[in-house]
Amino acid sequence: MLMSFVFLDSVNTVNAGITSSYIRKEFPAVDIPLDNEVFAVPRGHNAPQQVHITQGNYDGNAVIISWVTFGEPGFSKVQYGTSDKNYEFTAEGKMTNYTFHKYSSGYIHHVLVDGLKYDTKYYYKIGNGESAREFWFRTPPMIGPDVPYKFGIIGDLGQTYNSLSTLEHYMESGAQSVLFLGDLSYADRYQYNDVGIRWDSWGRFVERSTAYQPWIWTAGNHEIEYMPYMNEVVPFKSYLHRYPTPYLASKSTSPMWYAVRRASAHIIVLSSYSPFVKYTPQYHWLKEELGRVDRKKTPWLIVLMHVPIYNSNEAHFMEGESMRAVFEEWFIHHKVDVIFAGHVHAYERSHRISNVMYNVSSGERYPVPDESAPVYITVGDGGNQEGLAGRFRDPQPDYSAFREASYGHSTLEIMNRTHALYHWNRNDEGKKVPTDSFVLHNQYWSSNARERTLMKHNLSLLGWTAYLMKQII
Repeated sequence: MLMSFVFLDSVNTVNAGITSSYIRKEFPAVDIPLDNEVFAVPRGHNAPQQVHITQGNYDGNAVIISWVTFGEPGFSKVQYGTSDKNYEFTAEGKMTNYTFHKYSSGYIHHVLVDGLKYDTKYYYKIGNGESAREFWFRTPPMIGPDVPYKFGIIGDLGQTYNSLSTLEHYMESGAQSVLFLGDLSYADRYQYNDVGIRWDSWGRFVERSTAYQPWIWTAGNHEIEYMPYMNEVVPFKSYLHRYPTPYLASKSTSPMWYAVRRASAHIIVLSSYSPFVKYTPQYHWLKEELGRVDRKKTPWLIVLMHVPIYNSNEAHFMEGESMRAVFEEWFIHHKVDVIFAGHVHAYERSHRISNVMYNVSSGERYPVPDESAPVYITVGDGGNQEGLAGRFRDPQPDYSAFREASYGHSTLEIMNRTHALYHWNRNDEGKKVPTDSFVLHNQYWSSNARERTLMKHNLSLLGWTAYLMKQII
């Protein structure tokens, strides 16, 4: 018991950081050719493709099912039920499409399936006749403080051989849904019609996971697609047409920032590339959403963003400073447990630290240990064609606990209201290698437990003192 306590307590202690000496022998950082089987178009006339689901409401008993058809619209209809081949219910949605330069997206379908039972496996069918396709998903358990649940965390995925390694390793993890940290397809690395074509190939590439479990989407810089030379100047055009979010359920005014509750976690998704300073819609929404968090129902408070607030890599260094200056004090006040970010194509985990004591006139100029602060974790290592961010700043800053320039994915396994197990898994020449792990203490319940223990201890001391006084008298 003593050894266990020492280990659990050590994750909140600032020690010398580790910079891994591992050198990644990576697969070529080039996109997989379009004729590869991982991009195969499903057989049949007008067959649904690029199937993906995300959470459909605030509390997890709904999903949004999306897919694309080419050739003709077909029907935006989902048949579903709790037994295979027996589809008792039907839900209908809407269809949209868009053009990008001279590319036409085909017909993009989005259907909300709600009123589902918790912790139940559902089978669903989309499409018609011989071209119809069948999949399944499982709803999360009902919201509660001690509900166990396992999340996968992936960022900056792309569609290279490294991306495939990450995706296959994640699918072996047993995680139940993905917290995706932005930069999906990297289609903006292409030009003209190839931009849209690479959105389509990525949708087919990830379907092996996204059709069976919800991915909680965060937008990254590669979703902006501001390309004036193609007369394409509407930010996030492809992303917003293809990947819906349940933003209205959390009273957000934009699909770019929103919140969901899932099992025992309250997950807040922020947009690094939308205005967030004082008086902006995202600022007001986050302030209100943090006030709605009920740690007695959802003890785990998790924040997702694309640009990391703390980063010691030369790549994108200090890009998250503006968001840190605006929101860090809120994160500490509301006892956020962990903040996941992508953007930097490497892995890094911080100690619990803060820099809120500094202002332009006085205070501490450097981050200091702070037990009330979140752990900041960068998982921007999915495997895209831009390659790894291999240059870390030297010396390693005190706030950095572990860092490595490799590809991989993470998992966060919530055990109960006080503890969760975190793992980062490196892609090592086709194998998954557990590389960084720790036990994450819940900020709200662990601190309350410490206070209750201290109070109990103090009351015991008072009782013993009273007893001694009686003996003296």
